[in-house]
Amino acid sequence: MTTSEVTAIIPVFNDRTALERAIPESLAVLSTITDQFEVIVAEDGSTDGSAELVREYEVRDIHVKLLHSRERLGRGTALNRAISQANGPIVCYYDVDLATDMQHLPQLIDEIRKGADIATGSRLLPESDIRRTESREIASRSYNFLVRSILGSSLCDHQCGFKAFNKAKILPVLPKIRSNHWFWDTELLVRAQRAGFKVTEFPVRWRAGRGTTVRVKDVFGMGSSILRLWWQIHVSKD
Repeated sequence: MTTSEVTAIIPVFNDRTALERAIPESLAVLSTITDQFEVIVAEDGSTDGSAELVREYEVRDIHVKLLHSRERLGRGTALNRAISQANGPIVCYYDVDLATDMQHLPQLIDEIRKGADIATGSRLLPESDIRRTESREIASRSYNFLVRSILGSSLCDHQCGFKAFNKAKILPVLPKIRSNHWFWDTELLVRAQRAGFKVTEFPVRWRAGRGTTVRVKDVFGMGSSILRLWWQIHVSKD
């Protein structure tokens, strides 16, 4: 097995078009950070040819690896699986639409090199440069306020899809995470802080991907997930 310093994970579900940009840009940026890296595409039951596209890259570039699931696992489960199989001691992941500017990837990796257990981009720090609809802005700020108030987190933004980890430190936390989809990010950060991990948050330039909307049922889902985690931590002691 080839040794890697950094493993970059791209979670994917029916994102072939976005992958056509994300894979070559990932290879270009990562090659400026380290010579020893791999890109794992965690493809989660896609039916649009995403897996086939990644296989074509696997043949051409030894840095690209496909982690395929025949059935939909959910984003959180797919990330757990990819992190567990990562070859690098530093593991990062980012959304396939590259909503967070890839200029921040060197800093994300450097934060782990400098000793952080987890590093995460933030869209809600004063220095952050973001562009999205007013409804999404209100929903995001409300959600993160609730996470801080109810779950005791010290972070500003829990759901930015741009994070890096010290793999050895984070592996014991993964089996405790109950969420298999979007709430995975928040649950990981909350549990990591409660375990005393060093978490670094820094501002990023971020642009909303096309076709993303906030629905009423999403808002209710946010609240119920927060309360469920509070119960698990404080009542059931999970």
